[in-house]
Amino acid sequence: MHATPPRLSELAEGLWTVEHELRLAGLALGTRTTIARLPDGGLWVHSPGPLDAALADDVRGLGPVRCLVAPNLFHHLYVGDWRGAFPEALVYGVAGLAAKRRDLRIDETLGDAPPAAWRGTLEQLRMGGLPKVEEVAFLHVPSRTLVLSDLCFNIQHSDSPWTRIGLRLTGAWRRFTPSRLFKTFVKDPKALRASVDHVLEWDFDRVLVAHGEVLEHGGPQALREAFRWLGVSGG
Repeated sequence: MHATPPRLSELAEGLWTVEHELRLAGLALGTRTTIARLPDGGLWVHSPGPLDAALADDVRGLGPVRCLVAPNLFHHLYVGDWRGAFPEALVYGVAGLAAKRRDLRIDETLGDAPPAAWRGTLEQLRMGGLPKVEEVAFLHVPSRTLVLSDLCFNIQHSDSPWTRIGLRLTGAWRRFTPSRLFKTFVKDPKALRASVDHVLEWDFDRVLVAHGEVLEHGGPQALREAFRWLGVSGG
């Protein structure tokens, strides 16, 4: 079976996604790249995935790539490929990525405050209590879209029996939720709960995750339910 070539899909004005095929430990999890247009017409690329020539041309058709964002310590594998294709783009990575990827130049480390390049278009927050993940959550303000990486899964369908079994075992089949594996990375539950509470103060409805379907509506309630085990604030 041949892999489906990744292609751009417009989700909202100034916001696009690219769905990629991806297998991890035999599970067909897929992964998602999110692209947002910045006020200067440049592009912000979150969690760059596998890149081929056709996709690179499609992206160039949207505008110049300004920012390549590695949003946690796992979603960085293809950043180098994108930098090769878009050499003028700057790379923004989470704390610890520079040590993990000494072959990759990190131009700026992500924290709680958005860099000048996307201030006003995207908000961000480093999620506390996850030193092995260091995930940064983002809010695309114009479309009220929360952009996550591995904080939650939302895989509702799969043609792979092994994937369905594996996700059931990790508690992440047909649920908007962190997997059981992700929960093992939580070293400071109070810090993570405070971060989730902070995110819930943002104005969003849609949620994008790296693995699974787009949650078009009801994002805040879904996030509260996903982290009720931490005692997050009720709605």
